[in-house]
Amino acid sequence: MSLHFKQLGHGEPLVLLHGLFGSGDNWFGVAPKLAEKFHIFAPDLRNHGHSLHHAEMDYPLMAADVEKFFTAEKIESAHVIGHSMGGKVAMQFALDFPARVKKLVVVDMAPRAYARTHDKIFAALLALDLASFQTRQQIEETLALEIPSLNLRRFLLKNLGRDEHGKFVWKMNLRGVAENYSRLGEVLSEENQFDKPALFIRGGMSDYISAADEFEIRRRFPAAQIQTIASANHWVHADAPEEFVRLVLDFL
Repeated sequence: MSLHFKQLGHGEPLVLLHGLFGSGDNWFGVAPKLAEKFHIFAPDLRNHGHSLHHAEMDYPLMAADVEKFFTAEKIESAHVIGHSMGGKVAMQFALDFPARVKKLVVVDMAPRAYARTHDKIFAALLALDLASFQTRQQIEETLALEIPSLNLRRFLLKNLGRDEHGKFVWKMNLRGVAENYSRLGEVLSEENQFDKPALFIRGGMSDYISAADEFEIRRRFPAAQIQTIASANHWVHADAPEEFVRLVLDFL
């Protein structure tokens, strides 16, 4: 599957993988600083952003998409950073194609299974009759009861576009992602190890990486180090961009 992407900077390749409901654009708060040292590639993963839609979606498939992206862009190997769902894609990619990864950075995600915590969001978005709205403001207000956080609503509505008739449509394959959501919560599928350098960065106010996860992280990634940014929640690179960039550049 061909992945849409943006690129920035020059130097060694650094591939950035976004999380659920996101796109490569999510990284552009920190990408300019990283691009001072690296050639940044920020693809949209399958069913997200401007990349192709597909009925099937799981981590081995998305890791294979990334490997094909490397081949298409003539990237022999690269540093890889992934956040949340993209963190699991990055881990799966490193486990399945270790020769392609120089160093791995995983942002606030462990290789374990996760509970379904986004069902309410999927239900609220799928319930919208987009053709009946004239403005984004109307959609924001309609979602407010089910999704009280304005920041979250605005993040989700970055997935809105308009068709040739000016009507709102989802750029992402919302229904396809919803139908595969259980697979996105599963434990990583292979028992391989990735023994090259790996950095796991967790948010101090997030529960995505617990103390209990550290054993499994180090079992699958024996050279892993785990760092915490105390002031950050799950969106570590958005909550604490300067400290995040410092940790990443020091590691790479």
